Amino acid sequence: MRILIINGPNLNLLGRREPGIYGNSSFDDYLPQLRQRFPQIEIEYYQSNVEGELINKMQQEGFTCQGIVLNAGAYTHTSIALHDCIRSITAPVVEVHISNVHQREEFRHHSMISSACRGVICGFGLDSYRLAVESFIMH
Repeated sequence: MRILIINGPNLNLLGRREPGIYGNSSFDDYLPQLRQRFPQIEIEYYQSNVEGELINKMQQEGFTCQGIVLNAGAYTHTSIALHDCIRSITAPVVEVHISNVHQREEFRHHSMISSACRGVICGFGLDSYRLAVESFIMH
């Protein structure tokens, strides 16, 4: 099984960006732990601050991998283009958020991509990614 994790804008700053919300660990620190926990799964990782690059990566990999874990960051709340891309590929997508977006600013309460995704996981810190990977194992 091959799963692609895609992180969107500003998530390259994990560990430095608002640690009270996002924690003190970078994703690069967390990824080896995730891979060690699931040695039977090939976990690939991609991050971009550019919406079109996220779409290009999903189109490139979304017909050959078995699942995509997507934390679209702020694009979650604005991107019809990401929604359309998710609907266009065959790999199931699980939307992930580190924080509980429903406990934050009102504009974060609506996702433009949720209806195109298999499911949504939010509020469990970096462990949200583990839960998303486990969802692909279970289904």
